[in-house]
Amino acid sequence: MLSERLLSNAIIFMANKQLKLSAPSQLSLPAPEAGRRYMLYMHVPFCEVLCPYCSFNRYAFREDVAVPYFDNLRKEMLMLKTAGYDFDGLYIGGGTPTVMIDQLCETIDLAREQFTIKDVTSETNPNHLTPEYVEKLKDRVQRLSVGVQSFDDGLLKQMDRYEKFGSGAEILERINAAAPFFNTLNVDMIFNLPSQTEAILRSDLEKLVDCGAHQVTPSPLYTSNATLKKMAASMGKINYKREYEYYQIVDEVLIGGADPEFYLKSVWNYNRVDRSGGVAGEKAILIDEYAEYPGIGSGAVTHLHGKLYVNTFSLSEYNTAIEAGHMPIMGETTLGRTELMRYRFLNQLYNLRLDKKLFRETFGCSVERGLPVEMTFMRLQGAFENNNDEELTLTPRGRYLTLVMYRQFLASLNNLREQARAVLPGNDGKELQFEE
Repeated sequence: MLSERLLSNAIIFMANKQLKLSAPSQLSLPAPEAGRRYMLYMHVPFCEVLCPYCSFNRYAFREDVAVPYFDNLRKEMLMLKTAGYDFDGLYIGGGTPTVMIDQLCETIDLAREQFTIKDVTSETNPNHLTPEYVEKLKDRVQRLSVGVQSFDDGLLKQMDRYEKFGSGAEILERINAAAPFFNTLNVDMIFNLPSQTEAILRSDLEKLVDCGAHQVTPSPLYTSNATLKKMAASMGKINYKREYEYYQIVDEVLIGGADPEFYLKSVWNYNRVDRSGGVAGEKAILIDEYAEYPGIGSGAVTHLHGKLYVNTFSLSEYNTAIEAGHMPIMGETTLGRTELMRYRFLNQLYNLRLDKKLFRETFGCSVERGLPVEMTFMRLQGAFENNNDEELTLTPRGRYLTLVMYRQFLASLNNLREQARAVLPGNDGKELQFEE
């Protein structure tokens, strides 16, 4: 649709103008704000399979490289302790964090010893939903997020996931077996994959309904310039013209009808209704991976105090920096007041409600005055269900437009990562395997 293309192009233009890395002003993160609590993001960049659409910092797994990396990851975490940080939550992403389960458990245990962490979220892949792994994770991780992407065997083969992670039927069986051991088991799925048909999408969604997951996250496909060539060769080109139609199908299957199995938690996150009278998944935090937080690990992005800091993507440079006693920051960018207002606007709408009073208290002006173009566009598009002195909430069309903005924002962060990747030493760059 025309509005989607206009919105996507506007986000691309603004991000390319704003998200430009410069040399870091210092090799440490700013001190924490007094009285404020934070979440810690931890990046583990090793994968057994390098998916063609993924732009995060990732390397083919090698044990001899991963062991010293985990050791330095723990040292970097202790640097934040020395700097005065404390954390309520820990999110471990990748890569595949569970690629070395004992190293991961040692790292989580240290984090719990050093900080007052209440909730741990870790990403994983379906082949790690085995009794051995689940036994080690169940008392350490409250929210386990499984990257399934699709249950369709044809799509799994296109993504090079079938041989390593198993068939759709095998993955479904593992999810059902693992779910009872976690406060929240989340299943990540991608919709609008190039060769995904409506029939495949409906089949995938029906399996989400039938599986034991407490929470499901069907997110739209987004890429970066670095992954487009490889993905097009293996899966085809992205068709944004059908994205809205597919998003409507997601809603129809998951939250449609008189007695839906799920309810909407954010623009593309759905929690299962607990038929015993409660709501499944409510005890675990809903992670917004891009709120303000310190990030550690090679390729981690930190957002603090109006700045983005990017850690080196080079494993050798990462290890050298940590062993020298300083943080591995390779670049930073400052967000201006308008960019911070847009960031707040997007993140709160992604979570389905913008608090107008909080916006005014934070920025000293109303959202209408601070973001007149954005507000006019969304209003003319029929995006707001409620628009009063207290709040903005979204219509179904408004949710889709927010999805477009958020999808394009994440793609823009991928392009920020490309800037960090561009200065990689030769061997590190080759191991990322984007062009193979």
